[in-house]
Amino acid sequence: MKKIMSICVLSGFLSGLSPASMTAATLSGEAIFNRNCSVCHSVAPPPKSAPPIIPLSNRYHLQFHTKKEGVNHIVAYLKAPSKAKAVDPQAITRFGLMPPLRLPDAELSAVAEWVWDQYNPNMGMGRGMGQGMGRKW
Repeated sequence: MKKIMSICVLSGFLSGLSPASMTAATLSGEAIFNRNCSVCHSVAPPPKSAPPIIPLSNRYHLQFHTKKEGVNHIVAYLKAPSKAKAVDPQAITRFGLMPPLRLPDAELSAVAEWVWDQYNPNMGMGRGMGQGMGRKW
């Protein structure tokens, strides 16, 4: 097993794709999410054991005006989650505080950009996602 792992690491270095040389642009945030985050987070409701990504992305879009600000905040949160840094403190009350992600900065940036890009203005408006448009039946 060690021999196979060594060969994989060596081939990555030889192909120029060492973790140190990777950037968020060359990494797939979705693949990183699927590998590291999807165990707890669903993309859309209903939730698994953590908040779904689309409503979280919507909260980031409400709180931060630029992608750069939002992504930087997501990365900082993933490195050291805290209730004070949460965009949805109620989610922590409901699901608990997530553990820090021990991933390289490039991977954290890639997954944070992917999370930011999951924004859907039709989601996150509460039960029914606004489909009733305030009508009383």
